[in-house]
Amino acid sequence: MKNIKPTFKKLNPEFGSSIRVMQHNKKVVGDLPFWHFHPELELIYVNKANGKRHIGSHLSYFNNSQLILIGSNLPHSGFTDRFTTNGTETIVQFKEDFLGENFVNIPEMQQVKSLFTKAKKGILFNVEAKKDIGPKIEALVNYKGMDRIIHFLNILKELAVTKNYSLLNVDGFAFEIEPQDNNKIDIIFSFVNNNFKRSIPLDEIAEKVSMTVPAFCRYFKKSTNKTFTQFVNEFRIVHATKLLAENQSSITEICFESGFNNFSHFNKLFKKFTGSSPLKYRNEMKQLLVQK
Repeated sequence: MKNIKPTFKKLNPEFGSSIRVMQHNKKVVGDLPFWHFHPELELIYVNKANGKRHIGSHLSYFNNSQLILIGSNLPHSGFTDRFTTNGTETIVQFKEDFLGENFVNIPEMQQVKSLFTKAKKGILFNVEAKKDIGPKIEALVNYKGMDRIIHFLNILKELAVTKNYSLLNVDGFAFEIEPQDNNKIDIIFSFVNNNFKRSIPLDEIAEKVSMTVPAFCRYFKKSTNKTFTQFVNEFRIVHATKLLAENQSSITEICFESGFNNFSHFNKLFKKFTGSSPLKYRNEMKQLLVQK
């Protein structure tokens, strides 16, 4: 069983293009880490598939299709994992200033700029929007150069004006970090990944990024709007969801394997984070697999 490995992911646009468009209809193995973040926004259209969405503190499942816009530095997992079936996934990755630093600030782009702000919470577009806009996203692979940019701007315009959406990560977090802090956040993520099964004292993690404990606590809360303890516990819960879905161990064993030393505390946090008890969550996963 591989551990979750949240990390900073450096993305590069296609050669000669300011945006990156990818499309695949087969499971991609070993491409993206289970939980990652990057400064680029990510527009994802999954057509005719089942899977799991984990965006910030939001965790849920989808059937048939989904259209999502993920904001800058919002941690998320890939969608075409082992629970995704014979569908097509189209991903568009781009920076907010992909047409220049000042372009997004012109008056004509204010609705799109507002869209990018809402995307920091993760936007799930509803049936009407994905029915109209999804095929246009899939068609982007057929265009190059200026034609691709023009079609993509039209897509952004439609996304910006539609009312058919909901926000996923309303009470969750995105990293509000400066570019020079990417390495610091990456160190914290990596250390938690390797040590979340044990207690992590604040002085130990603060030392890893050469900060005092008070300075580290202020920095982490400002960057994530969460305490470090909250973050580690959510990390443990995410690991537990993976074990519940893919491992036949008892729920008690999974509790301790995920770094919790109190079963009651584990149950309480799990339900708060996922909306379900561990047992109900496992049963939902079984039903999802049966549907396939």
